[in-house]
Amino acid sequence: MLTTLIFACAVVAYLLGSIPTAIWYGEAYFGIDVRKHGSGNAGATNTFRVLGKRAGTVVLLIDALKGWIATSLALMLYYGHLIEWNDCQQLKLVFGFAAVIGHIFPVFSDFKGGKGVATLLGMVMSVHPEAALVCMVIFFVVFLSFNYVSLGAIVASFAFPILLLLKTFGKENDLVIVFGFLLFIMIVVTHRKNIVRLLRGQENRIYLRKRK
Repeated sequence: MLTTLIFACAVVAYLLGSIPTAIWYGEAYFGIDVRKHGSGNAGATNTFRVLGKRAGTVVLLIDALKGWIATSLALMLYYGHLIEWNDCQQLKLVFGFAAVIGHIFPVFSDFKGGKGVATLLGMVMSVHPEAALVCMVIFFVVFLSFNYVSLGAIVASFAFPILLLLKTFGKENDLVIVFGFLLFIMIVVTHRKNIVRLLRGQENRIYLRKRK
């Protein structure tokens, strides 16, 4: 019974992650498929680029929310007295990862989605909110300094496991640290083209304020 429930939650987490927010929002309010414009990516960054700040912010928040909800499904099992707290922490990682995979390979849009950064943020907010807030600050510092979303995402994702490894917030679960490094590797893989463009000086910049 419990195994079946855990599997069902993992499937729900994947389906939540698969919701193609950028595509549905763009088509519903602008009549535009963001995959046919800008970078061709179905994520918040390309939505900012193609549809503007308001649309990009909406997509970012919804993508983060679906990651947080999916990850927090483990709490439902914990508060239902079906699992212990340590199991809850482990299942948060499983469900969160399922949501991120869903965002990258969404069943609702031919398995071609975004890069998972916003959904990953929601997941991290559920797993370790303190570290997530610090990583958000790091992201914005890097982004506002260089105007590269990809660079901010890569640096912030690397900072997450490093903060835990250094015991910045006290003793941490080794599994969470290992998972943090795996997530960083995943971010690097999904941003490999961005990294090449960064090295060549060809990466697109995004400015929060209009340039004079």
